[in-house]
Amino acid sequence: QVQLVETGGGLVQAGGSLRLSCAASGRTYSTYVMGWFRQAPGKEREFVAATTWSGGRTYYTDSVKGRFTISRDNAKNTVYLQMNSLKPEDTAVYYCAADLKPYGSSWVGAYWGQGTQVTVSS
Repeated sequence: QVQLVETGGGLVQAGGSLRLSCAASGRTYSTYVMGWFRQAPGKEREFVAATTWSGGRTYYTDSVKGRFTISRDNAKNTVYLQMNSLKPEDTAVYYCAADLKPYGSSWVGAYWGQGTQVTVSS
């Protein structure tokens, strides 16, 4: 079992930056693929980024490539999402997820945080 708590959301102007953090608890955290998803109003939840347990491999949805960076610190049981050059279309509730598995052309998570709101104003 893994418990996840996201922090770092907020309101930012277009072109700005935010860093989301996800603190995890659970004995097997370090072995999980970790990731971030987001859900905008009226839309389905979508995959944003994922990282393997070592941090050696990362995956991103096309719309955030070159702007977002996922990283993890297993010693701190924390995964991060650095978001730069934010756009209004990045506005969503961002969810941290653990134990991601490939699912079709995307990913699905087994454990979820409660989400943190990111709002980008134009």
